[in-house]
Amino acid sequence: MEHHIIKGEKVPSLGLGTWRLTGAECTRAVERALVLGYRHIDTAQIYGNEEQVGQGIQNAGVDREEVFLVTKVWTNSFSYKRTIESTRESLRKLGTDYVNLLLMHWPNPSVPLEETLGAMTELQNEGSVRHVGVSNFTSAMVEEAARHTTVFCNQVEYHPYKGQDELLEQTRDMDYLLTAYSPVAKGAVLNDRTLLGIGEAHGKTPAQVALRWLIQQEKVAAIPKAAGEEHLESNLDLFNFELSNEEMERISGLRS
Repeated sequence: MEHHIIKGEKVPSLGLGTWRLTGAECTRAVERALVLGYRHIDTAQIYGNEEQVGQGIQNAGVDREEVFLVTKVWTNSFSYKRTIESTRESLRKLGTDYVNLLLMHWPNPSVPLEETLGAMTELQNEGSVRHVGVSNFTSAMVEEAARHTTVFCNQVEYHPYKGQDELLEQTRDMDYLLTAYSPVAKGAVLNDRTLLGIGEAHGKTPAQVALRWLIQQEKVAAIPKAAGEEHLESNLDLFNFELSNEEMERISGLRS
Protein backbone atom coordinates (compact mmCIF):
# COMPACT_ATOMS: atom_id res chain seq x y z
CA MET A 1 0.00 0.00 0.00
CA GLU A 2 1.28 3.45 -0.92
CA HIS A 3 0.86 6.43 1.39
CA HIS A 4 0.70 10.19 1.19
CA ILE A 5 2.33 12.23 3.94
CA ILE A 6 0.06 15.07 5.04
CA LYS A 7 1.17 17.34 7.86
CA GLY A 8 3.56 14.60 8.96
CA GLU A 9 0.83 11.90 9.03
CA LYS A 10 0.88 8.82 6.75
CA VAL A 11 -2.44 8.24 4.99
CA PRO A 12 -3.02 5.18 2.78
CA SER A 13 -3.62 6.49 -0.74
CA LEU A 14 -6.42 3.99 -1.35
CA GLY A 15 -9.40 3.53 0.95
CA LEU A 16 -12.75 1.76 0.97
CA GLY A 17 -15.78 3.98 0.51
CA THR A 18 -18.91 2.61 2.24
CA TRP A 19 -21.66 4.85 0.87
CA ARG A 20 -24.74 2.71 0.11
CA LEU A 21 -23.23 -0.31 1.89
CA THR A 22 -25.54 -1.38 4.72
CA GLY A 23 -26.25 -4.26 7.04
CA ALA A 24 -24.34 -7.52 6.85
CA GLU A 25 -22.98 -6.64 3.40
CA CYS A 26 -21.27 -3.57 4.84
CA THR A 27 -19.77 -5.46 7.80
CA ARG A 28 -18.49 -8.18 5.46
CA ALA A 29 -17.02 -5.69 2.97
CA VAL A 30 -15.11 -3.79 5.69
CA GLU A 31 -13.85 -7.02 7.23
CA ARG A 32 -12.72 -8.46 3.88
CA ALA A 33 -11.12 -5.17 2.84
CA LEU A 34 -9.00 -5.07 6.00
CA VAL A 35 -8.03 -8.73 5.66
CA LEU A 36 -6.94 -8.05 2.05
CA GLY A 37 -4.75 -5.14 3.14
CA TYR A 38 -6.90 -1.98 3.01
CA ARG A 39 -6.06 0.37 5.90
CA HIS A 40 -8.26 3.39 5.12
CA ILE A 41 -12.04 3.15 5.69
CA ASP A 42 -14.49 5.96 4.96
CA THR A 43 -18.00 6.30 6.37
CA ALA A 44 -20.42 9.07 7.46
CA GLN A 45 -23.27 9.65 9.88
CA ILE A 46 -25.77 9.97 7.01
CA TYR A 47 -24.78 6.56 5.56
CA GLY A 48 -26.46 4.88 8.55
CA ASN A 49 -23.77 2.18 8.64
CA GLU A 50 -21.24 3.29 11.28
CA GLU A 51 -22.20 0.38 13.53
CA GLN A 52 -21.63 -2.13 10.71
CA VAL A 53 -18.32 -0.49 9.79
CA GLY A 54 -17.22 -0.75 13.44
CA GLN A 55 -18.26 -4.40 13.52
CA GLY A 56 -16.28 -5.09 10.34
CA ILE A 57 -13.15 -3.55 11.86
CA GLN A 58 -13.62 -5.63 15.00
CA ASN A 59 -14.21 -8.84 13.00
CA ALA A 60 -11.07 -8.30 10.94
CA GLY A 61 -8.96 -8.34 14.08
CA VAL A 62 -6.64 -5.65 12.73
CA ASP A 63 -4.96 -3.38 15.26
CA ARG A 64 -7.09 -0.20 15.47
CA GLU A 65 -3.93 1.94 15.29
CA GLU A 66 -3.28 0.56 11.80
CA VAL A 67 -6.61 1.76 10.39
CA PHE A 68 -7.14 5.29 9.09
CA LEU A 69 -10.85 5.70 9.91
CA VAL A 70 -12.91 8.60 8.58
CA THR A 71 -16.45 9.72 9.38
CA LYS A 72 -18.45 12.88 8.64
CA VAL A 73 -20.83 15.11 10.57
CA TRP A 74 -24.11 15.61 8.70
CA THR A 75 -25.32 19.14 7.93
CA ASN A 76 -28.19 19.13 10.47
CA SER A 77 -25.66 18.50 13.28
CA PHE A 78 -23.45 21.54 12.67
CA SER A 79 -24.43 23.47 15.80
CA TYR A 80 -21.72 23.42 18.46
CA LYS A 81 -23.73 21.09 20.74
CA ARG A 82 -24.85 18.68 18.00
CA THR A 83 -21.37 18.43 16.48
CA ILE A 84 -20.04 17.22 19.83
CA GLU A 85 -23.01 14.97 20.60
CA SER A 86 -23.28 13.41 17.15
CA THR A 87 -19.54 12.70 17.01
CA ARG A 88 -19.70 10.96 20.38
CA GLU A 89 -22.60 8.94 18.98
CA SER A 90 -20.48 8.06 15.91
CA LEU A 91 -17.62 6.89 18.13
CA ARG A 92 -20.04 4.70 20.12
CA LYS A 93 -21.41 3.14 16.94
CA LEU A 94 -17.95 2.64 15.46
CA GLY A 95 -16.81 1.00 18.70
CA THR A 96 -13.72 3.17 18.95
CA ASP A 97 -12.55 6.02 21.15
CA TYR A 98 -11.25 8.12 18.26
CA VAL A 99 -11.53 8.66 14.52
CA ASN A 100 -8.48 9.58 12.48
CA LEU A 101 -10.38 12.19 10.49
CA LEU A 102 -13.69 13.97 11.07
CA LEU A 103 -15.19 15.91 8.16
CA MET A 104 -17.99 18.42 7.70
CA HIS A 105 -19.99 16.52 5.08
CA TRP A 106 -21.29 19.46 3.00
CA PRO A 107 -21.27 23.22 3.45
CA ASN A 108 -24.24 24.59 5.38
CA PRO A 109 -24.35 28.41 5.19
CA SER A 110 -26.96 28.62 7.96
CA VAL A 111 -24.39 27.68 10.66
CA PRO A 112 -21.18 29.73 11.00
CA LEU A 113 -18.14 27.66 10.03
CA GLU A 114 -16.46 28.87 13.17
CA GLU A 115 -19.09 27.19 15.34
CA THR A 116 -18.84 23.73 13.76
CA LEU A 117 -15.06 23.78 13.35
CA GLY A 118 -14.67 25.12 16.89
CA ALA A 119 -16.53 22.08 18.23
CA MET A 120 -14.51 19.73 15.99
CA THR A 121 -11.25 21.30 17.17
CA GLU A 122 -12.37 20.80 20.75
CA LEU A 123 -12.94 17.10 20.01
CA GLN A 124 -9.47 17.05 18.46
CA ASN A 125 -7.92 18.62 21.56
CA GLU A 126 -9.45 15.93 23.78
CA GLY A 127 -8.19 13.14 21.49
CA SER A 128 -11.56 11.92 20.12
CA VAL A 129 -10.56 13.16 16.67
CA ARG A 130 -7.03 13.11 15.29
CA HIS A 131 -7.60 15.42 12.30
CA VAL A 132 -10.30 17.79 11.11
CA GLY A 133 -11.42 18.41 7.53
CA VAL A 134 -14.22 19.26 5.15
CA SER A 135 -16.05 17.74 2.21
CA ASN A 136 -17.53 19.27 -0.94
CA PHE A 137 -15.92 22.65 -0.17
CA THR A 138 -14.72 25.12 -2.81
CA SER A 139 -11.18 26.47 -2.55
CA ALA A 140 -12.53 29.76 -1.13
CA MET A 141 -14.45 27.88 1.56
CA VAL A 142 -11.37 25.79 2.43
CA GLU A 143 -9.49 29.05 2.93
CA GLU A 144 -12.23 30.30 5.22
CA ALA A 145 -12.23 27.00 7.15
CA ALA A 146 -8.45 27.29 7.57
CA ARG A 147 -9.00 30.47 9.57
CA HIS A 148 -10.72 28.39 12.25
CA THR A 149 -8.85 25.06 12.23
CA THR A 150 -5.99 23.15 10.60
CA VAL A 151 -7.66 21.64 7.53
CA PHE A 152 -6.31 18.13 6.93
CA CYS A 153 -8.55 17.10 4.04
CA ASN A 154 -11.19 18.14 1.53
CA GLN A 155 -13.18 15.20 0.17
CA VAL A 156 -14.74 15.90 -3.22
CA GLU A 157 -15.99 14.17 -6.35
CA TYR A 158 -12.95 13.65 -8.56
CA HIS A 159 -12.40 11.35 -11.54
CA PRO A 160 -11.10 11.59 -15.13
CA TYR A 161 -14.22 13.45 -16.30
CA LYS A 162 -14.25 16.05 -13.53
CA GLY A 163 -11.26 18.33 -13.07
CA GLN A 164 -10.26 19.76 -9.68
CA ASP A 165 -7.30 21.91 -10.73
CA GLU A 166 -7.96 24.76 -8.34
CA LEU A 167 -8.23 22.48 -5.32
CA LEU A 168 -5.15 20.49 -6.40
CA GLU A 169 -3.12 23.66 -6.51
CA GLN A 170 -4.43 24.58 -3.07
CA THR A 171 -3.50 21.16 -1.61
CA ARG A 172 0.12 21.86 -2.48
CA ASP A 173 0.07 25.35 -0.95
CA MET A 174 -1.77 24.32 2.21
CA ASP A 175 -0.56 20.70 2.55
CA TYR A 176 -3.94 18.99 2.78
CA LEU A 177 -5.27 15.74 1.35
CA LEU A 178 -7.74 15.71 -1.53
CA THR A 179 -9.83 12.55 -1.19
CA ALA A 180 -11.64 11.54 -4.37
CA TYR A 181 -15.09 10.02 -4.06
CA SER A 182 -16.90 8.50 -7.07
CA PRO A 183 -13.37 7.88 -8.44
CA VAL A 184 -14.57 5.67 -11.30
CA ALA A 185 -17.39 8.12 -12.16
CA LYS A 186 -20.12 5.66 -11.08
CA GLY A 187 -18.84 3.13 -13.61
CA ALA A 188 -18.62 5.54 -16.57
CA VAL A 189 -14.88 4.84 -16.95
CA LEU A 190 -15.45 1.14 -17.67
CA ASN A 191 -16.00 1.52 -21.41
CA ASP A 192 -13.72 4.48 -22.00
CA ARG A 193 -11.55 3.92 -25.09
CA THR A 194 -8.58 5.89 -23.78
CA LEU A 195 -8.62 4.05 -20.45
CA LEU A 196 -9.11 0.69 -22.19
CA GLY A 197 -6.09 1.38 -24.39
CA ILE A 198 -3.87 2.46 -21.51
CA GLY A 199 -5.12 -0.49 -19.48
CA GLU A 200 -4.20 -2.97 -22.21
CA ALA A 201 -0.62 -1.69 -22.20
CA HIS A 202 -0.38 -2.46 -18.46
CA GLY A 203 -2.65 -5.52 -18.24
CA LYS A 204 -5.12 -3.51 -16.16
CA THR A 205 -8.82 -2.62 -16.32
CA PRO A 206 -10.08 0.92 -17.07
CA ALA A 207 -11.18 1.22 -13.41
CA GLN A 208 -7.69 0.31 -12.20
CA VAL A 209 -6.19 2.88 -14.59
CA ALA A 210 -8.57 5.61 -13.33
CA LEU A 211 -7.73 4.80 -9.70
CA ARG A 212 -4.00 4.68 -10.42
CA TRP A 213 -4.25 8.07 -12.15
CA LEU A 214 -5.79 9.54 -9.00
CA ILE A 215 -3.47 8.09 -6.37
CA GLN A 216 -0.38 8.77 -8.47
CA GLN A 217 -1.11 12.48 -8.09
CA GLU A 218 0.47 14.32 -5.21
CA LYS A 219 -1.75 14.48 -2.10
CA VAL A 220 -4.69 12.63 -3.72
CA ALA A 221 -6.35 9.58 -2.15
CA ALA A 222 -9.24 7.60 -3.67
CA ILE A 223 -12.06 5.78 -1.89
CA PRO A 224 -13.85 3.49 -4.36
CA LYS A 225 -16.83 1.57 -3.01
CA ALA A 226 -16.73 -2.21 -3.35
CA ALA A 227 -18.63 -5.06 -1.73
CA GLY A 228 -17.57 -8.35 -3.34
CA GLU A 229 -14.19 -10.00 -2.88
CA GLU A 230 -13.19 -9.75 -6.55
CA HIS A 231 -14.05 -6.06 -6.73
CA LEU A 232 -12.21 -5.33 -3.47
CA GLU A 233 -9.14 -7.17 -4.76
CA SER A 234 -9.06 -5.52 -8.18
CA ASN A 235 -9.38 -2.03 -6.65
CA LEU A 236 -6.41 -2.83 -4.44
CA ASP A 237 -4.29 -4.11 -7.34
CA LEU A 238 -2.81 -0.70 -8.20
CA PHE A 239 0.65 -0.80 -6.71
CA ASN A 240 2.54 -2.92 -9.22
CA PHE A 241 2.36 -0.50 -12.17
CA GLU A 242 2.88 3.16 -12.87
CA LEU A 243 1.43 5.48 -15.51
CA SER A 244 3.83 7.52 -17.62
CA ASN A 245 3.56 11.33 -17.66
CA GLU A 246 2.12 11.08 -21.15
CA GLU A 247 -0.55 8.60 -19.99
CA MET A 248 -1.35 10.78 -16.97
CA GLU A 249 -1.86 13.76 -19.29
CA ARG A 250 -4.04 11.80 -21.72
CA ILE A 251 -6.31 10.81 -18.83
CA SER A 252 -6.42 14.42 -17.56
CA GLY A 253 -7.57 15.40 -21.06
CA LEU A 254 -10.77 13.34 -20.73
CA ARG A 255 -12.60 15.89 -18.59
CA SER A 256 -15.79 17.29 -20.03
